Amino acid sequence: MSRLSELLRTLGKPRILVVGDLLLDRYLWGKVDRISPEAPVPVLNIVREEERAGGAANVACNLVALGASASLAGAIGPGAPGERLVGLLREAGIDTRGIVVDPGRPTPIKTRCIAQSQQMLRVDRELAAPLAKAAEKKLLRHLQQAVAKVDLVLLSDYNKGVLTDAILAAIMRAAKKHGKPVVVGPKGLSYDKYAGCTGVVPNLKELALATGLAVGTDAGVRAAASALLRDLGCGFVLVTRGDRGMSLFREGSDPFHVPSRPRQVYDVAGAGDTSVATLGLALACGAAAEDAVRLANAAGGIAVTKVGVATVSRAEIQADLEEEHSTRPEKVRTATELVPVLAAARARGETVAFTNGCFDILHAGHVRTLHFARSQGDLLVVGINSDASVRRLKGAQRPIVPERERAAVLAALQDVDHVVIFGEDTPVELMALLKPDVIVKGGDYTADKVVGAAAVKAWGGRVAMAPLQKGASTTNIVEKIRRLK
Repeated sequence: MSRLSELLRTLGKPRILVVGDLLLDRYLWGKVDRISPEAPVPVLNIVREEERAGGAANVACNLVALGASASLAGAIGPGAPGERLVGLLREAGIDTRGIVVDPGRPTPIKTRCIAQSQQMLRVDRELAAPLAKAAEKKLLRHLQQAVAKVDLVLLSDYNKGVLTDAILAAIMRAAKKHGKPVVVGPKGLSYDKYAGCTGVVPNLKELALATGLAVGTDAGVRAAASALLRDLGCGFVLVTRGDRGMSLFREGSDPFHVPSRPRQVYDVAGAGDTSVATLGLALACGAAAEDAVRLANAAGGIAVTKVGVATVSRAEIQADLEEEHSTRPEKVRTATELVPVLAAARARGETVAFTNGCFDILHAGHVRTLHFARSQGDLLVVGINSDASVRRLKGAQRPIVPERERAAVLAALQDVDHVVIFGEDTPVELMALLKPDVIVKGGDYTADKVVGAAAVKAWGGRVAMAPLQKGASTTNIVEKIRRLK
């Protein structure tokens, strides 16, 4: 068991107060099999409807799933939507005594239409305006007592009006008085309202908007985070960077970066909530900031593999950590890990060959293609479609073999030097990053139809066509197995 796994296992059950905007997320799950005769739009046939807690409510749900004791403060509108949201929260075991009703505002609802695990449309019904004075006064009374009773406060700002200047000021005063850390999931153009907090957790877009600085490079991110540290006087700024992981900045310390792992990304909605909740849990239990960030990064990575806003449990994080440390073959790398490896190979005068595919059930045709591909260069990189990508391309019943097992099987072959998993439908972005000298594809394509052919030729590479072994395909194997039943 890794040190991080052991830390996760021993974390306690902290009391955490979440304050922020409460959302009701609705999901319309269906199938699309035709285009509307009225307009060039798909027709979604609804087969299932679902409601989940969103926004600050999702943060609280994640905390409970992670083993914390969560209380929630915020506002709902009158009527059934707000009542249903409170019902979901109580079912999850969350203390809802801090939720007030504001008669002048609806409960924000985000409705997502989903088919084949892909979001087609989102419809928002909300009023982004400050709380009514009566509701604000009632919430203030609750917060003045609640902050003293918890180990940490998490602020989840979706810019819908709950976190008014008065609410934020009251939280910061109470937190300072009772020595409670305050961690913020921010929103907006100015973070002055968060002055006095322990730390903020913006994503790249939020960081750029708040500072007015470009964040397209590591240096840019560092400059923007340093500006926030200086302006807010807070203890840390943790920047979530999507597929590039997370970067932690503190005064007087070097930046600390945690890379992300390759994932089958279904949906990024709510992943930030999961990360903030995990960070808060770890910090409330006394974990070092670096370890808290590692856990938050792992939890956020798991969240994006789920459709819609979702919770992540300690058991899921534990399994993810153990899998990363115990089963990943040395040859299996992320794209960012491969870049310097290939650069060093080229510096030695070696050529890089690249081929790609799903490689769902490895067969003789695959082996022959890989052997040919290896002969075209000094080393061979194999790109494989993630599970989510295979599902989009081949249907809901595929893949037969999960991505990590497919990668491990390929890595065991002598002809294969490196394996990298990509989540897109085609490897165009991956090839643009790796810039192979040779692209190899099976002979059922023509060279001009190979994805990335024009790009590889533009940087001086070439396309090689592998001989085709007739009748060798995963689809044929699957059909033969089905006929045996």
